[in-house]
Amino acid sequence: MINYNTQGWFPFIFRFHKADTIRKLLPAIIITCLFAWLVVYLELAYLQLPGNSYIKNIPAMHSLLGFAISMLLVFRTNTAYDRWWEGRKLWGSLVNNSRNLAIKLNTLLHYDDDKNRSFFKKLIPLFADELRLHLLNERTRLALDITPHPEIPDFDTSKHIPNQVVMLLMTKINLLYRDEKITGYQMLMLNNEIQSFLDICGGCERIKNTPIPYSYSVFIKKFLFLYIITMPLGFALTLGYLTIPVVAFVTYVLGSLEMIAEEIEDPFGKDENDLPMQRMSENIRKNIHEILA
Repeated sequence: MINYNTQGWFPFIFRFHKADTIRKLLPAIIITCLFAWLVVYLELAYLQLPGNSYIKNIPAMHSLLGFAISMLLVFRTNTAYDRWWEGRKLWGSLVNNSRNLAIKLNTLLHYDDDKNRSFFKKLIPLFADELRLHLLNERTRLALDITPHPEIPDFDTSKHIPNQVVMLLMTKINLLYRDEKITGYQMLMLNNEIQSFLDICGGCERIKNTPIPYSYSVFIKKFLFLYIITMPLGFALTLGYLTIPVVAFVTYVLGSLEMIAEEIEDPFGKDENDLPMQRMSENIRKNIHEILA
């Protein structure tokens, strides 16, 4: 995730970050400019269409469709941002619940119980690490490993790894109750945080595995393509060769909105604007080690 000064103006305007959409849209902008030049040349120099040609009415169609396309893009961008923010809230809950679980265990476990403390210092942060890998689609890579998982030798990499981490945590809590190191009430008190881990995992999977409906995404892309590709046909008779920069600007604006929505609708990736799951996992590990030290 990119950290920046939200109050800066000139850095945003004159700096082109590698995540800037203009870098990704540059080939498309060049192609549309060449197409616009070809249309303007054919209409003005080759075909020599009169100024009262029926093609001149095409901009009126674009004016009518402009409201519809703006509503579609607003809905598209808002939906994508809601998915990004929901992912951030889920990981924020994971950070808080990990701390709460560690604080409760630190209170319940004896201060010289190094064995159990070391176990939870390892397992609680491990869930965040495994959830991050799970959301990055690393499960396939782990399933092909011949050797056992490097962290926990009992892991079966052909199954859902975050589930197995929670199962080990629950098993350990049950052993503490059986050995009378915690009471039944205390076991129930710890259950809320451990159960929330899988709730968070399920929420993240819902975002990861449920993309924007295919028909909606296809319709927006086709609509944008037809809207941009037909602009030079009508504006050539009124703007002349000024149609070329106008089409380039419209391509940049509309294409950028769609690309931004595509990038942030899946917040669990490796793009510049995705969630910093690696850093959040490291913070969880640091906090747990401090609490259970």
